[in-house]
Amino acid sequence: MSTITVLNGPNLNLLGTREPDIYGHETLADIHALCERTAAMHGWGVDFRQSNHEGDLIDWVQEAGQQSLAIIINAGGYTHTSVALHDALRAVKIPVIEVHLSDPKKRESFRHHSYIESVAKQSICGHGAQGYAMAIDALAALGV
Repeated sequence: MSTITVLNGPNLNLLGTREPDIYGHETLADIHALCERTAAMHGWGVDFRQSNHEGDLIDWVQEAGQQSLAIIINAGGYTHTSVALHDALRAVKIPVIEVHLSDPKKRESFRHHSYIESVAKQSICGHGAQGYAMAIDALAALGV
């Protein structure tokens, strides 16, 4: 079975309890299950990971570049700060889709810039957990 990699950045392990008015009530485990169900409809498996550490995410991007069909990434706060994560995503030769539960461009001004957006085929923002399923479907539409 072919695999897509879904990467989640800092504080996403707190989903379900962290500011549910912004991020929703779904837990990261709920999103993982949603990704597995959606990917299975396309004949794919999912390598689903979360870390609060930038270096882990960069290592996993590089690994996915060698082993996965594509990357879906919610980089959390690193979206707005990490040139290194941008560079890692730019270096891999597989499609990248950026996902955010909320819409950063409708929040504080420091969240308006994404270092990920310019290297992603698509950015899906503001659709809650369903944005992950939308990203998987978008990969299928791209012919991954």
